[in-house]
Amino acid sequence: MASWVLSECGLKPLPQVFHGPGARPTSYKPSKIRFLHSNKAGTDLKFASPTGCLRDRNWGLKVSVPLRVPSIEGEEESQQRINGVNGFNGEEKEELKFNPGSPPPFKLADIRAAIPKHCWVKNPWRSMSYVVRDVAVVFGLAAAAAYVNNWFVWPLYWAAQGTMFWALFVLGHDCGHGSFSNNPKLNSVVGHILHSSILVPYHGWRISHRTHHQNHGHVENDESWHPLSERIYKSLDVATKTLRFTVPFPMLAYPFYLWSRSPGKTGSHFDPSSDLFVPSERKDVITSTVCWTAMAALLVGLGFVMGPMQLLKLYGVPYWVFVMWLDLVTYLHHHGHEEKLPWYRGKEWSYLRGGLTTLDRDYGLINNIHHDIGTHVIHHLFPQIPHYHLIEATEAAKPVLGKYYREPKKSGPLPFHLIGNLIRSLKQDHYVSDTGDVVYYQTDSELDASSKLN
Repeated sequence: MASWVLSECGLKPLPQVFHGPGARPTSYKPSKIRFLHSNKAGTDLKFASPTGCLRDRNWGLKVSVPLRVPSIEGEEESQQRINGVNGFNGEEKEELKFNPGSPPPFKLADIRAAIPKHCWVKNPWRSMSYVVRDVAVVFGLAAAAAYVNNWFVWPLYWAAQGTMFWALFVLGHDCGHGSFSNNPKLNSVVGHILHSSILVPYHGWRISHRTHHQNHGHVENDESWHPLSERIYKSLDVATKTLRFTVPFPMLAYPFYLWSRSPGKTGSHFDPSSDLFVPSERKDVITSTVCWTAMAALLVGLGFVMGPMQLLKLYGVPYWVFVMWLDLVTYLHHHGHEEKLPWYRGKEWSYLRGGLTTLDRDYGLINNIHHDIGTHVIHHLFPQIPHYHLIEATEAAKPVLGKYYREPKKSGPLPFHLIGNLIRSLKQDHYVSDTGDVVYYQTDSELDASSKLN
């Protein structure tokens, strides 16, 4: 009997919906039912279906109260009625909520098409104006601090100058991506001057950062702040775990990363034979290492001229403030969201899905100083867009991204709110499973308990 009714109506059984960790949500949209009124109140009511169901059969409803028949325009009420017919109660609908690990319904080309054409244009004069501005501020701050030479002023100088060192890094970062200009030689010269001045090997970093962008969101292949697998995590001694997950130590990691990379990976940004590089990049890596060495030698010489204490105050402390900025920003662009975000392996990973797990952050007054690097999602997907077009490009792409874009929390003048995000993430995001192609961070309860005791 049931088979006859289904065949007569042209209906098919509802697809089964499975829910589980990492499962993709399956949505079912039933056809709307139109209710056709007869001339008789409450009787002789006919149903018409888009599939020709019931073939004009007459189904009389024997009721003793007036029917309230929804019209097809009553979208919300009609949808609730349909959901009820198909057995989706409130709890089941909740399970079908947005899953950040599911493949997006759009392509990279759709996002690209939404971004205005002028956002892709690089203006080397405009880019150089930012360099001139930042370099002038750096020398002006140093001269003012040295002239005043007051212990009330030095802490203010360290915070300001360290932030400006970070701004110089971001401009060199744009050179590395080629978003500074269309001239590779100009990008290389400016990038070397800016990065060498803050002890960053330009080409060594540029190449490893390119690897990060090409593999963002991949558990094993990502290069920057990628998650540790459970096996690697459990192989670490207690001291290493403490240093990696206890503030402020992770915020001082960058110089050590340049020399020895992350746990589970080997190589150095200064060694041309490192597995970070291919043989054709050997000359570039050597060039950058020589520039880094020259800057280190210059600092040693300045230490003899002005004294080590004065060098520490003018350069040493701001350098470590810069390192903290770099580690904070790069970490929070991939961690610390209120909702757990996926990491991928194998066939589940794609450039688009990996890029969509990155996060925008608001840094208040610092946004302009560090060249809107907090506008990070579009930058990760299209690193060739100049920093001065990122905000406009992001606004244009939001309608396409939908829920895959996560609005950053608005900051006050200074982004103190991000400290809470950092601490919470370091307490919770310890490792991911050794198996599975869509994985999420897990917490080491023992390490979390020990951090609470401390």
